[in-house]
Amino acid sequence: MLWLGFVTIAVLIEYMVLGVMVGRARMKYGVAAPATTGHPMFERYFRVHQNTLEALIVFIPGLWLFAQYVSPRIAVALGLVFVASRIVYAVGYLRDPEKREARAIATVVINGVLSIGSLIGVIWRAL
Repeated sequence: MLWLGFVTIAVLIEYMVLGVMVGRARMKYGVAAPATTGHPMFERYFRVHQNTLEALIVFIPGLWLFAQYVSPRIAVALGLVFVASRIVYAVGYLRDPEKREARAIATVVINGVLSIGSLIGVIWRAL
């Protein structure tokens, strides 16, 4: 469970760094709070941060449930891939948001595996 905690902390730090990047973009591009639109580059930073939050809502509980009911080692491996894939997604989205779908696939797949795997694990244990 130590490594599971490490992955969870890593993804939370990643999310906080993205938040700091949004704040810096807000200042750089002159988008006063609470506005969430304005300069297109600011909007990219904002969307990366929001999209990551949306993914975390499924990822964090899925990660822990998968570790509990399926495999902690596989959960950690999926978690590390998730953290790396969000970095690739963020860099790619900031460069060219038109190609975001291809870069988001890893997040969707990992969250799907964690969610479906957890469901199967819970059902298996209940039987």
